[in-house]
Amino acid sequence: MNARALLVALLLLTGCDKQPASEGFAGLGQGSEDFAPVVPGKVFSFPADHGPHPDFRIEWWYVTANLSDAEGHQYGVQWTLFRNALRPGADQPGWGNGNLWLGHAGLTSETRQFSAQTQGRGGVGQAGVTAAPFSAWIDDWRLSGDLTGRAEVQAKGPGFAYRLDLAATGPLVLQGEGGVSRKSASGQASYYYSQPFFQAQGELQIEGRRVPVKGLAWLDREWSSQHLAADQLGWDWFSLHLDDGRQLMLYRLRQADGQHYLFGNLIAADGHNQPLHPGDIRLAPESTHRVAGREVPVRWSITLPGQHLDLRIAAVNPDAWMALGTPYWEGPVRVEGSAKGVGYLEMTGY
Repeated sequence: MNARALLVALLLLTGCDKQPASEGFAGLGQGSEDFAPVVPGKVFSFPADHGPHPDFRIEWWYVTANLSDAEGHQYGVQWTLFRNALRPGADQPGWGNGNLWLGHAGLTSETRQFSAQTQGRGGVGQAGVTAAPFSAWIDDWRLSGDLTGRAEVQAKGPGFAYRLDLAATGPLVLQGEGGVSRKSASGQASYYYSQPFFQAQGELQIEGRRVPVKGLAWLDREWSSQHLAADQLGWDWFSLHLDDGRQLMLYRLRQADGQHYLFGNLIAADGHNQPLHPGDIRLAPESTHRVAGREVPVRWSITLPGQHLDLRIAAVNPDAWMALGTPYWEGPVRVEGSAKGVGYLEMTGY
């Protein structure tokens, strides 16, 4: 999800999805010695940590929602705001501000995929985030409210729009070890927390047709200065709502040598965490689909032997390709097997 660390300044400005191998996917493996590091032992503070962290190079606010209409048709929406510091000390007033902001929005139906991108410069009011009251915006796209209570999210693009009311039914969840999410064996990491307990209700607009919907939503917050190792080519990220009230987050960071880095978190209905390490997870693609000239896995198996979970994941719409400046696959999925449910899958670097 994250939408997830997705982009760095070069890609945002050029729309290029190829980077030198030494910089990792989307340049997220670039060195970051002049920015703040991620270190263990951080004490999270809310609502302050809902706001920006200008000493870090990259951060994002990211919402996905699994929705259905009165006839049972399934939909998904994505809303993401990225902040990328073009230089240390970027948080300056006016046109001296060195933050680049990027918004991504998507809407997926069982047969259609819509996506949009917008970008802006910080410091001039076009985009930004305030912690209290919480509001994240770029142009007229907005996520605002109380991330432990009631919030709303809205965006629009060519052929689509959505507005959802969100109501939290559980606590914020720190990912990784106390909110430090390690992304590689060499130590790259992010600060990472989620709100996986949103109930969602609202309206989609699809080519002028209004569709009332309701369902489940998930918010991710991450910030870092070097999100990936230089040899990591992309990732596969799952956020799953299981019917028994548990939530499951899994990451597979794909490395050039094929020794992929796995981690995750099984979240109980009361918000209690069970961090998952590489030896706890068996994750494998089962079939692929050709989209935008790429072969992309759209069916997966997930087995957590220690948790007695054996799941099969299938895309609601295999053509859920986000054809943006940096393209990637992102869309809703169905969950079958030892537990049923719904969720979201993001795949980058294909």
